[in-house]
Amino acid sequence: MSTPTSLYSRISRRETHSPRSLLAIILAVLLIIVAAWIGTEIVLSLLAQPALLVAPVDMFNSALGILEKPAQYVGIAGVIAAVVGLILLIAGLAPGRRARHTLNSTRTATIADNAVIASALARHAARAGHVSPDNVTVSVSHRRADVHLVPASGVPVDAAAISAAVNEQLEQYNLKPSVTAKVRIAENG
Repeated sequence: MSTPTSLYSRISRRETHSPRSLLAIILAVLLIIVAAWIGTEIVLSLLAQPALLVAPVDMFNSALGILEKPAQYVGIAGVIAAVVGLILLIAGLAPGRRARHTLNSTRTATIADNAVIASALARHAARAGHVSPDNVTVSVSHRRADVHLVPASGVPVDAAAISAAVNEQLEQYNLKPSVTAKVRIAENG
C-alpha cells in the first residue's frame, strides 16, 4: 500500500502533466491508413486491376531507384524525414505540461489552474495599487507571473507595494514549480 504523500504526488503529477495519448492515436491512425492503402494496392495488383494511386511494383522500383534520383531531392526528402522524426522524438520525451500548478500540502493534493492563480494575483495587485481590478491583467506561465497594472489618471502608484503584495501572495501559495513575479506599471493611465 502506498503512503498518502506518494499518492498525492502521483495525483499531482497526473493533473499537471498531459498524456501523450493524442499523439500516439494520431500516429497509429496514420499508420493504419498507410497500411490499408498499401494492402489495397497489393490486392488490386493481384486481381490485375488498375492501381488507386501507385502500383506496388512501381513503389518497389521507385524505392530501389532512389539513389539514381537527383541528390538535392533525395537530400531534401532525408532532411524532412529527419525533422519529422526529431519532432516526434522531442514530443515523446519532453514533459507535456498543463496550465496548472501544485500547491504544496502534506495533507492533500491541491491543484490550481493558472487562470485562478492569475485572478487572485490581479485582485491583490489591484488592492495594493488602489486601482480597479479591471485595470490589472495577470498572465501566469510555468515559472513566471506577469502583472500589468494601468493606474488611474493622475493617481500615483507604488510599484514596490504592488510587487511586495504579489510576491507575498505567491509565497503563501507555495506553488510547485515556484513562480516569480514581474510587475509592470503603465506610464499613462
